[in-house]
Amino acid sequence: MIQIAKVILKENIKSRIKNGHPWIYENEIEKVEGEYESGDIVDVFYHSMDFLGKGYINNNSRIRVRLLTRKNIKIDKEFFVEKLKKILSIKSKLVKDTEGFRVVFSEADGLPGFVVDKFGEYLVIQIGSLGMEKLKPFLIDALVEVLSPKGIFEKSDYAAREREGLEKFRGWIYKNGPELIEFRMNGLVFYADTLGQKTGFFLDQRENVRLIKDFVGGKEVLDVFSYTGSFAAHSLKYGARHVILVDYSKRALDVANMILKKNGFDGKYELINANAFDFLRKLYKEGEKLFEVIILDPPAFAKSFEDRRRAYRGYKEINLRAMKLLKEGGTLVTASCSRVVTEQDFLIVLYDAASDAKKKIQILKRGNQPPDHAPTLNIFESFYLKFFIFNVDSEKLLAIQ
Repeated sequence: MIQIAKVILKENIKSRIKNGHPWIYENEIEKVEGEYESGDIVDVFYHSMDFLGKGYINNNSRIRVRLLTRKNIKIDKEFFVEKLKKILSIKSKLVKDTEGFRVVFSEADGLPGFVVDKFGEYLVIQIGSLGMEKLKPFLIDALVEVLSPKGIFEKSDYAAREREGLEKFRGWIYKNGPELIEFRMNGLVFYADTLGQKTGFFLDQRENVRLIKDFVGGKEVLDVFSYTGSFAAHSLKYGARHVILVDYSKRALDVANMILKKNGFDGKYELINANAFDFLRKLYKEGEKLFEVIILDPPAFAKSFEDRRRAYRGYKEINLRAMKLLKEGGTLVTASCSRVVTEQDFLIVLYDAASDAKKKIQILKRGNQPPDHAPTLNIFESFYLKFFIFNVDSEKLLAIQ
């Protein structure tokens, strides 16, 4: 019988761990008893030697242990089958009108370092930790048993892999499938790009895009950081007169072009391959065009707390430029997916931008993460998406004598 190493925590561990957070840092561990290799399953105990849970350990990671369960049970294929069934029993009741949704939302769904998105009959997965990499055979077998996909594509090509001592990987790991995976969402056809960003499509805005319905009819819309055109397609579905899509990735725009054509929107859009910051500056400097609706859905400007100041500057600049490019009474749709930027932080940045632009902004709608990306209260890191729709008016400020 294989002996599992024991991780003994320090006496006064943080309430964060007691209250359900799955991360245990190196400085929270008193000692490890027994032999193990990084990536192995370990048993975790309080200082009193009461059992806390099971997780996987990695000596190369600042997060030394990630907990998978608080029960003293075996971690095998059946463990993951039961996990998936439990997750789906909740999400299947809440996820509506889409063939694309997040099956597994990493830590929030109790499977740290693991993401699964479903697009039609295919799955796209991401593995971001050594422990989950070692458990991959169980994970794949469980996905096949529970979901019976036509194929599974792994898109583990991001920086977290390197920090865990893993190489980046991208490719089909179960059967095969297309480079662009077709699926339907909100009555429209989209493609998840296996060569694109993240899992190929940003499903977390799935419900927020529906909130623009009352603001785009008959309007010209500027969609900045458009990626493959979800906001653009929804804008046109809801009656926008014309949409300009701006993105730095030519491939993303090529896929957006395919999506918009597939949905019958020929002649109603323009694609601009440009850096969004440069484009907004140039447009403002030229002073030629004012828009009725501007949509800003940028990538995360900050991955760590140390980068927050830079993120604030980025958010302020693009929103200030957008406010100045809007017609009187125009609509600003703006979002932040930076985990380390809180909603309060984001609103303060937007207030500062409005102040500098001499604009008054009023919140008309606000959105959040959809139920398949539902955050968990005791895992702060699972909260990340902020979404607002503002009315933007001029505000004459009195000069102080």
